[in-house]
Amino acid sequence: MKTLRIGTRDSALAVWQAATVARALEAKGYKTELVEVKSAGDLDLSTPLSQFGSTGVFTKILDEALYQDKADIAVHSLKDYPTQAPEGIVMAAVLERGPVEDILVHKGNLDFLDHAAGKVATGSIRRIAQWKARYPEHDNPGLRGNVQTRLQKLADNDWHGAIFAKAGLERLNLLPEHYEILDWMIPAPAQGIVGITCLESKGEFQEILHEINHANTALRAKVERDFLRTVEGGCSAPVGAYAEIEENQIRLQAGVFSLDGKEKVRLENAVPLSAASELGISMAQEALKRGAAAILEKIKHD
Repeated sequence: MKTLRIGTRDSALAVWQAATVARALEAKGYKTELVEVKSAGDLDLSTPLSQFGSTGVFTKILDEALYQDKADIAVHSLKDYPTQAPEGIVMAAVLERGPVEDILVHKGNLDFLDHAAGKVATGSIRRIAQWKARYPEHDNPGLRGNVQTRLQKLADNDWHGAIFAKAGLERLNLLPEHYEILDWMIPAPAQGIVGITCLESKGEFQEILHEINHANTALRAKVERDFLRTVEGGCSAPVGAYAEIEENQIRLQAGVFSLDGKEKVRLENAVPLSAASELGISMAQEALKRGAAAILEKIKHD
């Protein structure tokens, strides 16, 4: 068979993800090569992600690479990929999930947590909303760029800390000495998961990708992304969802938050694995009834 062309963004983390996919495919006997592209979200580092106007700011360029036959498959951070794939494209596989936690990287002193003048940077409105819910007086400066750029910005500014996904820092061996796991913060749906897409018409690529698909991770991702899609929050909406498989059950904790953190709807439920396909949808419907619909409508209006 011909060499599989793997589309990826050109950031260090994206290339790490694509190279990990390449190794998994090569272990199955396939030849691969990376095709690197740069997205609008990579080129514009000043505009907040929530202001790009739609989801998929980091993924559209890779969709185009598939459409234009510049790549055979494309690798994504699944948390960045829209819950509804573009026409003709399928999410064909996911790798085994990595760390899911959000972490606070700080400068060795956490005294600021007890003071109103704290400055904790992040570019995620999900993280801002949950941080504001706990520390309403703190300032949250915007933070964009690749992992290395964001770590440097933290060092160069008078911020007390910044919030990162543990997975990204760990995968690049950049986990610093001073950090705290934010075990109270609900992660983004599919955080820590690498997803792989291809054209729906390319059955041979789907069969190949099925060989490296991690079924448990795929189920957890489906439940979390079902929740996100059903509450109609885009990837930039302040929505968190995290599913765990415990023996014969799957447990989902999820939340929808106002931008200032003052309003929130948090839910948790567990069902048998046999009922997993409806868990994300049913919990989202419950969240909407409990006030999430009003929270999200206000965000859209504002």
